[in-house]
Amino acid sequence: MTGRKLSARLSMAIIILSVLVCILPQSLPAQNFNIQEHMLKNGMKVLVQEDPSIPNVALYTFFRVGSRNEHEGITGLSHFFEHMMFNGAKKYGPGQFDKAMEGAGGNNNAYTTNDMTVYQDWFPNSALNLIFDLEADRVQYLAFDPKIVESERQVVYSERRLSVDNDNFGLLDEQLEAAAIMAHPYHWSVIGWPSDIEKWTLDDLKAYFAKGYSPSNATMVVVGSVKADDIFRMAEKYMEPIPAHDPPPPVRTVEPKQLGERRISVHKFAQLPIVEIAYHVPQAQGPDYYTLELLQALLTGGESSRLYRSLVDQQQLAVQVQSSHGATIDPFLFTFTVQPRQGVAPEKAEQAVYTEMEKLKSSGVDEHELQKAKNQVMANYYRSLRSINLRANVIGTYEVLFGDYHKLANVEQEYDKVTASDIQRAAKEYFDVNNRTVATLVPDAEPETSPGKSTAGAEEEKQ
Repeated sequence: MTGRKLSARLSMAIIILSVLVCILPQSLPAQNFNIQEHMLKNGMKVLVQEDPSIPNVALYTFFRVGSRNEHEGITGLSHFFEHMMFNGAKKYGPGQFDKAMEGAGGNNNAYTTNDMTVYQDWFPNSALNLIFDLEADRVQYLAFDPKIVESERQVVYSERRLSVDNDNFGLLDEQLEAAAIMAHPYHWSVIGWPSDIEKWTLDDLKAYFAKGYSPSNATMVVVGSVKADDIFRMAEKYMEPIPAHDPPPPVRTVEPKQLGERRISVHKFAQLPIVEIAYHVPQAQGPDYYTLELLQALLTGGESSRLYRSLVDQQQLAVQVQSSHGATIDPFLFTFTVQPRQGVAPEKAEQAVYTEMEKLKSSGVDEHELQKAKNQVMANYYRSLRSINLRANVIGTYEVLFGDYHKLANVEQEYDKVTASDIQRAAKEYFDVNNRTVATLVPDAEPETSPGKSTAGAEEEKQ
């Protein structure tokens, strides 16, 4: 997300970096990535970028399974497996995955989105055989111990309470998306509905894992101090023997066109109200992804952006304004989040957003402002390629969400060809009242604590 208030020092750093982007070579040829690929017999694709600059390796495994592959009754399972994959298999039992990796000087993490589940390993190149052994073990022989399943169920439920139920922004996000998306599986949040989390069965888990976490549904990306041929041999040794399964069924549902504004209110204890405004926009492989990224930079990209200048600096209506637009497989949302200042009616801050949008629609953007936005997004793009960890993530993201990692070679050209008329057209097309869903968090008074009532539960939640 963009639009958060930056310190003067950080703002100056961004300006300097933007200037540097202008003087960098104005092309990014495909051969600079030097990515080599190999397809295993079980359908797993392996992508390798050799980088001997440091003796470390980033190994990311992208499974094409996320909340969009779930259905009512099993929502949240993709996120659940983000946790379960660290809890024991055949060769490496509970807790041994982390211990073995850390003992070899490595570390790991994972994340889940609407569209994919990604497992991340970072380690010295001396640990390559161990890491492949660990990964093969958990993909082929993941354990479904009922006690561990129940333990992780509670962990996930606690995470939901922390990030959604007890977080005003998280709660409003979930309510907004559920109202804006009626038919498509993006309707539910990645973490899942509470009643589903409570009722997943072992049969649900095993069936979902077999389809979603098959090698044929995965891309492995390795970046660092390696030789591609060595990685391909290790992949053939450790990963290729793992049987492939049928992939998750295709997502056939297409979200119907929205035909009028939708509004919801959420009443909850809060210090300040929150307003979120969402518009339906195309997917990553759609026609306007790069145009919308530039629109985001223009409207909420730092203190010089249009909405920040207007709502925060000039009119002093809001303490923060930001927006969210990401790459997704299917059409999703472009969302603005505004937190009004104390005493400012949410409706007034909301209308101020629309006023700025109408200015953009009617007057467009000049070439100087557009070039500044291009410099900003390209600076972010170059930063995303600086380390082997970030590069592995970018390569895999383009392969899964954009359909082909080769498209990385054209990122700069795609931004460069966006014109001022494209910006104005997209603003008119997507930021339309009939395409809009608005969610407002209305602060309620703080609930009173009954005399003598135990606070142990509240303390447990904090922990």
